[in-house]
Amino acid sequence: MRFVIPSSKNRRYLSGCDWVIGSLDYMMKQTTCAGNMSQVVLVLDSVLSPSEVTKHLGRFISEFPVVNGSISRDINICPYWRMPGKVEAGINFTSHNIEATPPSPPLEKEGSEVLPLLTECANRPFKDDQEHLAFHLVNIEDRKSCLAMAFDHRLFDARGAESFLALFQQYLGSNGVDGISSGVSLTAPAHLSEWMKKFLAGRNINRKIISLSENPLAALPVPDDKNKGFRFRLIRFSEQETKTIYDNAYRTAGYLMETPYLLSVIMQAVDGLFMRRKFEEESYLAAVSIDMRTNEDIKQELFFNHVSYLFFQAQRDIVNNRKELVNSIKLQMYDQIKAGVPRDIMEASHLTRIAPLSFFKKIVDGPLKGKIATFIFSHVSKNPLSPELMGAKIEDVFHMPRVPVPPGLGFFSNYFNGRLNLVISYLDGLMSDDEVDVLGHFIKEKLTERPSPLAGEGQGEGERIEYPM
Repeated sequence: MRFVIPSSKNRRYLSGCDWVIGSLDYMMKQTTCAGNMSQVVLVLDSVLSPSEVTKHLGRFISEFPVVNGSISRDINICPYWRMPGKVEAGINFTSHNIEATPPSPPLEKEGSEVLPLLTECANRPFKDDQEHLAFHLVNIEDRKSCLAMAFDHRLFDARGAESFLALFQQYLGSNGVDGISSGVSLTAPAHLSEWMKKFLAGRNINRKIISLSENPLAALPVPDDKNKGFRFRLIRFSEQETKTIYDNAYRTAGYLMETPYLLSVIMQAVDGLFMRRKFEEESYLAAVSIDMRTNEDIKQELFFNHVSYLFFQAQRDIVNNRKELVNSIKLQMYDQIKAGVPRDIMEASHLTRIAPLSFFKKIVDGPLKGKIATFIFSHVSKNPLSPELMGAKIEDVFHMPRVPVPPGLGFFSNYFNGRLNLVISYLDGLMSDDEVDVLGHFIKEKLTERPSPLAGEGQGEGERIEYPM
């Protein structure tokens, strides 16, 4: 008989994945200006009233005391999220107005005041360990606005954050009827059984780490300044460009294989950066988060972390051959899923909960020699949001995540309303502006290129980036 300790009303036991996310939060607070945070941005076609937004958000969030929780340990040593009986403070909300003459360019273009302001918001630390959400409204020249929700990754993963905003839309649509939180589960087992299964999973993951570290890993050196923030480069694709990208992905990688295709182009771009810097290491490793849940699953698992992880390695000698690289990525994906790597990571991570949050940093600095991956990648292919928010049409949605350090470099794509966005997230000082310019230009050009009939599936062979001197 399986022994499960039930969660009480005001506590939710943390999974191993939650504990790893908490460890990354601890590490980032030690090495950067804030913790393991992200920000989801809604671009709206009209301005919003700050007072109305504050009023409705405040009433909505009062339904979820979990947002004011903090980490504690039970008598059985299992960590849990301690929730107050009610929301104990008002929401963290700021309002900004941008008046530009001449009119400000699109927010992804140079000269726009919007993205730098959103960047400042994304790097703003929470005031204490009980605050995990902050909202920022940016009204732009009385014609458009952006509503950004900065969130602690200990509270949400990316799709959970989007679904929280979708639930806010439902709340507004129901005229603020109480009980919007009734369908959201806030309980979880303590996972204090089947120890042999967890230890065997840990052995498997240890072997995986050893196999991945056989070749020296290329990673950008992290700047020494421990108060640095993150910078972001937003690449927006039109509907036609998005269609071209998905057509290219189908032609090159196969049906529903946009993730391997996107990852292959990003790996080629990163290879050009390391070639320009004359790195001797010839192995690249991408840590990729995968979320296979349905929208209904996410409503049940709205809070905390539920993603899976896969790792993709490529040697420099195949990176400039797109077809070979895509096939290698697909084969690694199939092999890891068949071997149960995501399941083993989940099971093995439960063992880490007995250690303090600082323990993971010792693993990174020790056996991993300060290197987790060359970069982080995530693709959010589904979006639960409705077309409007408080009478304004949602034109676009994108994410601004602060990447774990190391590696301090990440690429995050999402799909909304027929359009794809890609955000490059990097620790300030990790790359020069020129390097980011070339990186972004290469990615957009190669993702949207239309292969000639003679190129066929081998498009991308022999391509490398020329970085400016």
